[in-house]
Amino acid sequence: MNIRLIAMALCAVVIATPATAQTSDLAAVARAAGTPDIPGLKMVWLAPWGEVSKAHPWKNIIVHQTEGPAGSARGGAQLQSKNPTRRGVTVWVETDGTVYWAVAEHLVPTHGDGANRNDNKYIDNRPTFRQVVGSNSIGVEFAGNYPDVTRGATEAQIAAWRILLKVLRTRYGIPLERVYAHNWIDYKDARYCEGCALAKLAREWGE
Repeated sequence: MNIRLIAMALCAVVIATPATAQTSDLAAVARAAGTPDIPGLKMVWLAPWGEVSKAHPWKNIIVHQTEGPAGSARGGAQLQSKNPTRRGVTVWVETDGTVYWAVAEHLVPTHGDGANRNDNKYIDNRPTFRQVVGSNSIGVEFAGNYPDVTRGATEAQIAAWRILLKVLRTRYGIPLERVYAHNWIDYKDARYCEGCALAKLAREWGE
């Protein structure tokens, strides 16, 4: 009986160790500089990471969706890289799951509409109204909902988001409750809820 219990315990350790190691590796990579390989992500670095201590003090993550066709994330990211403070975001995600890091992390693109929603329609807006804005929030843009704006993210985008979310939160110390859909904090297109499904997934995935 004791031998059987020991064998079961060893199996449990073997099963648990890869997951623990993977989490540890991801945490280490998330604090790196340069253009690291991030396990599970296909990253295209248009701007490398610097020392994380010198990054802009990001406090929130805002999830956006753009009315671009499949393939448009690359073009959007390239334009953003050439003019970092234009209207847009730091990180772009293509329908195939490719992630484009477009802007150096100490620069602040123009995104968001001033956190003007205060109707508590989706979340309690008391802590967000005029507070969760582009200057303190890193933006992630998911491409591909053209011509049907109600089309959700692809499976590849969702898989990339799960990993990217962990990376962003770890790198910048952003708590889960500070992950927002664009539509949660701003009055947006009434045809659909921009970023809501992805932000909801983030909250459901938890820590």
